[in-house]
Amino acid sequence: MILHTLVVGITQTNCYLLACEQTREAAVIDPGGHPERILAALKEHGLTARYVLNTHCHFDHMAANADILAATGAQLALHPAELPILQARGGAAWFGVTVKPSPLPDVELVAGQVLEVGTLRLQVLHTPGHSPGGVTFYLEQEGMAFDGDALFAEGVGRTDLPGGDWATLLHSIRQVLFELPDETVLYPGHGPQTTVGHEKRFNPWVSL
Repeated sequence: MILHTLVVGITQTNCYLLACEQTREAAVIDPGGHPERILAALKEHGLTARYVLNTHCHFDHMAANADILAATGAQLALHPAELPILQARGGAAWFGVTVKPSPLPDVELVAGQVLEVGTLRLQVLHTPGHSPGGVTFYLEQEGMAFDGDALFAEGVGRTDLPGGDWATLLHSIRQVLFELPDETVLYPGHGPQTTVGHEKRFNPWVSL
């Protein structure tokens, strides 16, 4: 497995390039800005993008969708509950930001679905609360999950934006993410990686 992290956009979003070492096929997770840097990294590491994956569609996670898709021919995948946010350009106007409109998804994600990227298998977990169609991409064999803005290292996603809901987010964390093995490494949308076990014990918002 190959994993590269690029911190992009005005909110310092983690954009992940996740790839199969054998095939060099890649998923671009949450391209929130700086498309030229993302494309350069794909080229530098000899990776071919099969998917662009949005954990959710706030502007800081999809601002570079259009450029990456146009340059790579990758398929866009996201949860259908995110379509209104996607079509509103991620709510960029709420923050006085301008972003290119994203194409519509090629793949509409559902809970339990498995995406194949070379030999990697990404299971889709529906983890709403920060946004209605928030998803986590879980790689059981590798013991890792990309959870967007649901759960951070000792923090949680905000729920005051349209479609956000605290009770729903709490359910997603406690009943979905906390059901993963404690050693699972979480790669959030912002900030450093953490583990399920650490967050269960030390996250002041949702610790058990």
